[in-house]
Amino acid sequence: METNLFLTQSPNLEIYQTNDLRKWIGIYLHACRSRNLAGGTIEFYSKKLGAFSKFCLEHNAADIPQISADLIRQFLILLSESGHRPAGVHCYYRSIKTFLKWYERETEPEGWRNPINKVAAPHVPLEPLDPVSIETIKAILETCKRGKLSDARDKASLLVLLDTGMRLAEFLALNMEDVDPITGMILIRSGKGRKPRNVYLGDKSRQVLRRYVKERKDYNPALWVSKSGERLTETGLRMMLRRRAAQAGVPVPSPHDFRRAFAIERWRAGVDILTLSKLMGHTSLQVLNRYLKQIGEDLERAAKQSSPVDRNF
Repeated sequence: METNLFLTQSPNLEIYQTNDLRKWIGIYLHACRSRNLAGGTIEFYSKKLGAFSKFCLEHNAADIPQISADLIRQFLILLSESGHRPAGVHCYYRSIKTFLKWYERETEPEGWRNPINKVAAPHVPLEPLDPVSIETIKAILETCKRGKLSDARDKASLLVLLDTGMRLAEFLALNMEDVDPITGMILIRSGKGRKPRNVYLGDKSRQVLRRYVKERKDYNPALWVSKSGERLTETGLRMMLRRRAAQAGVPVPSPHDFRRAFAIERWRAGVDILTLSKLMGHTSLQVLNRYLKQIGEDLERAAKQSSPVDRNF
């Protein structure tokens, strides 16, 4: 596969004597590894640039100087027409832009003008992101009352997802030592961008989690384990959600739906935007605004309750 080819290429002196796009993508990914970027980030760049490289080869643009602004636009249009969502198309654009800007700094080519400078970023509409409803979560929790270890784990995992708003990868990577059973503080050692942060459990979630941990008889350091005692995987978590939702007769939520519910419920409880952004591990407020966009009814209610005219006249 192209992804593996790129990820296994190493730089050598000959690379600086060629303009071959595929070879330069390989050296770029090697540079990403040397910067100690997360494996998921490198894989992300590899897949996006691999698709772009294939498109360029199909259009007789094997060398970087053959890439034009119009060719990049054609690629983005093709992605959109083939069913990619606007946010997904923007991911490809960011990957191409980052790569070409790096190539420009790395080689300082004479007489070459970076074509990405002429390509405007694709517009990404701020679409609402629907959360899992509290009613759905309550219905799923009702299926976790048989008294088995799996029931204790599933109940604790649902409450922790809702109470912390952590990302799926952060959730699955948790170890026992990352949780303070007294205060309910959880250390996320490597969040997005390898940035650690703390999140916090409420009393009820902390108590349920402590009961689950107390019932554990294995020696796996992972906080979440499968029936076989291995660290819980993404597939395992999604299968659990599908099974529990089917038992409860409710729509199947995704792990990320709990993160969205966390954002809205915290906001409704009065947590300010800046604090909420830090709890979610965002580096800017732009993404958080997307999480909160669908709360129009909350804004309408707040506006009516605080009307200056109604309060003073």
